[in-house]
Amino acid sequence: MGVARSVLLALSTNRWLRDRATKTAFVRKSVSTFMPGERLEDAIAAAAELQRRGIATIFTKLGENLTRADEAEEVTRHYLEVLDKIQAAGLRAQISVKPTQLGLDLDTALCFRNLQRLVDRAAERDNLVWIDMEGSPYVDPTLDLFRRTRARSARVGIALQAYLYRTAQDVESLVPLGSAIRMVKGAYLEPPAIAYPAKADVDENFYKLSCRLLADDARKAGGLLHIATHDPRLVDRLAAFIDEHRVPASAYEFAMLYGIQRPLQQRLVQAGRPLRVLVAYGEYWFAWYMRRLAERPANVLFVLKNLFR
Repeated sequence: MGVARSVLLALSTNRWLRDRATKTAFVRKSVSTFMPGERLEDAIAAAAELQRRGIATIFTKLGENLTRADEAEEVTRHYLEVLDKIQAAGLRAQISVKPTQLGLDLDTALCFRNLQRLVDRAAERDNLVWIDMEGSPYVDPTLDLFRRTRARSARVGIALQAYLYRTAQDVESLVPLGSAIRMVKGAYLEPPAIAYPAKADVDENFYKLSCRLLADDARKAGGLLHIATHDPRLVDRLAAFIDEHRVPASAYEFAMLYGIQRPLQQRLVQAGRPLRVLVAYGEYWFAWYMRRLAERPANVLFVLKNLFR
């Protein structure tokens, strides 16, 4: 892992820096690169514009590690409303939630109940709920939430992180379930004992795991793969694999973040590739913003310089 990326990921959890940065005009302007605004209405407007360009979306409300049950209830009710508004607006949009937004740090049973409410509403609205993956201590409880939920409904998917050594085994355990999986590289600061430290190794593992999830048995089980990368080389390699193995468009979607690699997004759409863009919103954007910056090394020094002016 590069030094600059490690520094940014470490800073993402610093409360003093968060309080300072969120009041800085430069940072607030910079964050607009990655999100259309803090309100749900901003996300809906952005999704409508993307849909006109042939791009589907996923909504995620920023924030994590909630400390009170009433906060988890508020987030759950918010996402129930989001699912209703998606249908009312005629959007090809889904939702992605973090288990710690639903109360995982407080009570596993509470988190599970809240997740089931969302999945049940998604089923009523012919939609899908994605479970986001957080840092490594949450992997096992998050997988348990997914497996329990998948046993009662197909309206749920899960994100897996390619930088973790264990993910290959997790993939094999999930393939027979006909799982919807969003393959991401990983955006948390993890030790080399459990995660690939070199970007090249993460990229190669991402490619191998994605190919595994596009294999015949995974598709026949009913699996869906979200290929979440902005790397043109990985996109092209996987597009070539898809064409060579005649993978149907119903079995995969490329997935990217709002505002990043827009020319690549347009190229995929023009080529007839299914694409879904994650649109984030909410006031608790600092940690998420720092993780996004960590993915773009060229901007690191410029951003850090302006943060500490």
